[in-house]
Amino acid sequence: MPLNLMQQTLQLGFRIAIAWAGGFLIAAAVRAVLPDQLGLNFAGKHSTLFIPFSRIGFWTCIWAAVTVTVLVVIRAMMGDIGSGPVR
Repeated sequence: MPLNLMQQTLQLGFRIAIAWAGGFLIAAAVRAVLPDQLGLNFAGKHSTLFIPFSRIGFWTCIWAAVTVTVLVVIRAMMGDIGSGPVR
């Protein structure tokens, strides 16, 4: 039985919420587990930039949640336009 537009919208909203919640939980776990003393050093002419692995992991998880959100929204827009099937 095909879903109506409101059901599809609610389902996509829940998927986005789950992706963001998962991203934040994983990001918080990465931030808590990895020590701040481990990271990458980028040497410049005047100074050195230190980026801890905990921050890299945090922003990677957030970026993944943003990517999922964008892909789900684009998929929904394509379904509204009629360019592809939305299940």
